[in-house]
Amino acid sequence: MTKREVVIKVLDHKRPPYVPWHFGFTVEAKQKLIDFYGSDDLMELTGNHFILLGDEIGYFEDIGNNRFKDIFGVIWDRTIDKDIGNVEGQILSKPSLRGYTFPDPLADRYFNNIPSLLEKYPDRFRIFEIGFSLYERAWTLRGMEALLMDFVLNPDFVHELMSAICEYNIKQIKRALDFDIDAVKLGDDWGQQRGLIMGPVFWHEFIKPYLAKIFKVVKDAGKYVFIHSCGDVDELFDPLINIGLDNFNPFQPEVMDIYNLLPAYRGRLSFHGGLSTQRILPFGTADDVRDECDRLLEMGADGGYIFAPSHDVEGDVPLENMLVFIEKAKNQESYTI
Repeated sequence: MTKREVVIKVLDHKRPPYVPWHFGFTVEAKQKLIDFYGSDDLMELTGNHFILLGDEIGYFEDIGNNRFKDIFGVIWDRTIDKDIGNVEGQILSKPSLRGYTFPDPLADRYFNNIPSLLEKYPDRFRIFEIGFSLYERAWTLRGMEALLMDFVLNPDFVHELMSAICEYNIKQIKRALDFDIDAVKLGDDWGQQRGLIMGPVFWHEFIKPYLAKIFKVVKDAGKYVFIHSCGDVDELFDPLINIGLDNFNPFQPEVMDIYNLLPAYRGRLSFHGGLSTQRILPFGTADDVRDECDRLLEMGADGGYIFAPSHDVEGDVPLENMLVFIEKAKNQESYTI
């Protein structure tokens, strides 16, 4: 059975032969592994089960002084965060789209490498990603504080902005569906350590309707829907399932009871993540990591689960701890390379 077929079993709510996995790493963590292995082919070295296609976080132009400009015109300061950065300034200084032009959603950069990656990794599960897909795209353009105020003061503008972003995404997804992909993944953080950033009322008013439109395009094509949202958002699992969600990531143990949630939702929703990147990985011993991996893999044996750290592994995680979860995944009894 290929890696692709094993992931599909999980998404179809069947018991897999082993627990599949996919690990992500930040720049600093990735470099530790490259130095250790003497190779940068982490897809093969980790045994990852996904090919990630499309646009995970965006395309950036280096404008100097640790500043990077994305294709939407937003400036990101990477002085501290080397992977994405922090937004500087405000593209939409007023609650209006007048004078602003979105980039081309069908530009070749999103699709050029898809055929070669599918040829190189034919056995992997294929995911087309759109990062900063809705709420996140809106606040990067408008500013988070301004957008949250707009939810109250300028609701018509918020709907206009969300609708424009939604249509941008749908155009891109329809083009991606011309390729032999399996799923579309949206990245759109809604949560804090406690509860939703915008609260449930505004999420249902300004975010859910546009997610539903995007999900429908994917589901009508017979593909799976993945979403990434950091934070305490498990109150949204049922409404997300109702509009077509198949897999949720990052499944953070710091903010949700993952050991009760997975069995409670098994058969309706699958999860990807679960290994603590805030506590166990940076601060635990190798034995702590080993024990938690055993617990997660045992929980996932009945299906509904793709093993991984709860987010991309940060540079403060010791190399030894990274090697533990990689080896734990690859040493499952029924896994054969």
